[in-house]
Amino acid sequence: MYVQARGVILQKAQDTAVLALIERVRRMPPIAEMPPSQDQLDWISNSLSEGKEHASAVYGTLRSRSAGDVAAASPELRATVGAGTVAWQRVSRSRGTALVIGVPLRIEDSSYRSGIEVYSTYDLTAEDEAVKQLSLLAWLTGGGAMVLAVGLALFAARGVLRPVRELGDAARRLGEGDLATRLEVRGADELAGVAGTFNTTASALERHIEDLRRMESDAKRFVADVSHELRTPLAAMTAVADVLEEDTALLPGDAGRAARLVSQEVHNLTRLVNDLIEVSRFDSGAAALALEDVDLAEAVRATLHARGWADEIRTELPEGLTARLDPRRLDVIVANLAGNALKHGAPPVVLTVRAGAGEVVVEVGDDGPGLSGEVLPQVFDRFYKADSARTRSEGSGLGLAIAWENARLHGGSLVAANHPRGGALFILRLPSHQGGAS
Repeated sequence: MYVQARGVILQKAQDTAVLALIERVRRMPPIAEMPPSQDQLDWISNSLSEGKEHASAVYGTLRSRSAGDVAAASPELRATVGAGTVAWQRVSRSRGTALVIGVPLRIEDSSYRSGIEVYSTYDLTAEDEAVKQLSLLAWLTGGGAMVLAVGLALFAARGVLRPVRELGDAARRLGEGDLATRLEVRGADELAGVAGTFNTTASALERHIEDLRRMESDAKRFVADVSHELRTPLAAMTAVADVLEEDTALLPGDAGRAARLVSQEVHNLTRLVNDLIEVSRFDSGAAALALEDVDLAEAVRATLHARGWADEIRTELPEGLTARLDPRRLDVIVANLAGNALKHGAPPVVLTVRAGAGEVVVEVGDDGPGLSGEVLPQVFDRFYKADSARTRSEGSGLGLAIAWENARLHGGSLVAANHPRGGALFILRLPSHQGGAS
């Protein structure tokens, strides 16, 4: 619109000035003499000047005394007018823009050119000011329209993106475990439908999770209750089994074998019940540490001697290395790791204790086949046994899980890996200093 309006303003001014000069030339009285004199050219110049238009007459090298307008004409304009054609050209001056118009003067009632050229300068300062004002108005209007458009676009984008951001934040919170997360449903568009679906899904997920937690809690409580209830009859059965075990040598044939089998199974069941009770303490948060300053070398030796493994396991125990730990739980961890290596690995089994940066490290390795890629991620899972074909074994599948829980209770870690030279390797890391007894 600005370009079109600018063209209309300049074209109108230009056409008006050209037509006015042509009309004045047409109405001018006949030329009295040819070739014209200086006075004749001055008369022509004065006759054709009008208002803010100043005319100059040129004949060959002779010019009217007001020949300043001729100097403003370019050589191209002079050549065109000299060929007998009306021509004009806009030029820039120090005071602004002007229109230079050239008209060839003809002999009256004849197409014969007289050789006289008339040049007139029309001041376009007023038109320039109008164009500048129009330009300023165009910029202001365009800028205002742009600001308004950007504002409307941001408002529309916010209306669309805000629900999307809220949906993303809600999904993130829901994924982090905040099951009470809900979205505010606004309007009745597609985004409102998505928000409603999200709320429905979150409510259903919350109900399912609550049901699962309740079932898990009931299962843990059931295991704990059953384990505690079994301790009393198992104590009596263990006493009877011990008596039978002492007399198995006197019992003949099948009776002796049955007595030994009953004694072994009673001891296995007792160990399983004790493990289940220990696991239930971890699950309920009742497990606590009884911390003491422990000499690692003495504690490990005591564990191995108590189980008769001192001659089967090679040890590397630095003297004088102490840490503040729960000795009973350390005994459980070491016994489980060493027993697991003896049962499932191959000799030599090596148990190493060393000091780390603010921690003590216990490593138990063997020269067996090691742990397969399928076993490694699950080796500390409860009731997991690497050989799924074994439906019966002396172990309950809880030993390594209990060892891992005891390490975590100390604020340490227990990891399983394969030694570069072959065989399984269990690495226990425990902080050497604890905050106090729990």
